[in-house]
Amino acid sequence: MPHKITLTGSATGPLREYDRYVSFDMHEKGSPSAPKGLKKSTFISYTVFVAKKAFNKTGLTKKSIMHEKILIQGEPTLDIPIDECPGEIGVICFQITILPNKKDKEGNESKDKKETEHESSKAQKEVAATKQEEKTSPVSQPVAKEEKKEAETVQPEAKKTPVQEPKAAPQQKQLPTQPKGTQDVVNFDEIIVPEAFLKTRPNPEKTQKVIDFVKRTGYLDEPLTIDKGSKVLKDGYRRYIVAKTMKIDKVPVVYEYQQ
Repeated sequence: MPHKITLTGSATGPLREYDRYVSFDMHEKGSPSAPKGLKKSTFISYTVFVAKKAFNKTGLTKKSIMHEKILIQGEPTLDIPIDECPGEIGVICFQITILPNKKDKEGNESKDKKETEHESSKAQKEVAATKQEEKTSPVSQPVAKEEKKEAETVQPEAKKTPVQEPKAAPQQKQLPTQPKGTQDVVNFDEIIVPEAFLKTRPNPEKTQKVIDFVKRTGYLDEPLTIDKGSKVLKDGYRRYIVAKTMKIDKVPVVYEYQQ
């Protein structure tokens, strides 16, 4: 009988889409205490795979999945390719559920109550102001007519004044779009990954740091090292995985023989 697994929490990485399913990463903290003589576990990283039909029924989006608390019920798998499963353990999801957040519910009710009271107070002030204007309107009408005449007299002079074109705002310096040391930019699909790299699994914590850097800057923190002629990857497999995960079409590179 297959082993069942249950995860709770929020996604710790971006949503990745494939033909018939989506995937995202989650972390689970280890036990606060371990049997005497054994090391305590910090956390385990999981990559969850959900069928698109089941995911769409939840109403989650690429943005909301990072903030909503969700419940995953499924079973672990080791049959997913490493480049699609950056987590330490892959999980096939049978059921995904959004968990209610009591604090958010209470906060929204309090906010709605304040907005209702504010709108009621504002309406009362507007009614009082309208009554005050009705009392003073007979006195203020002659003044309004005089102001209208003065405005009509000044208006022709304003038309004669030439309109000055606004000065062009100084152009800001463009920020660099590639990491330091980049020698060239190539299409991601042209890079060939040796089989030796495909059998390895990059450290998930270091991989997540590179993903966070790309989110902040829009580019990789360091270029990949490739052979110029064959485009075979020589170094930077972790950044290659991040580029694939973040769907970066063009990646910065340095050539091995030029180092």
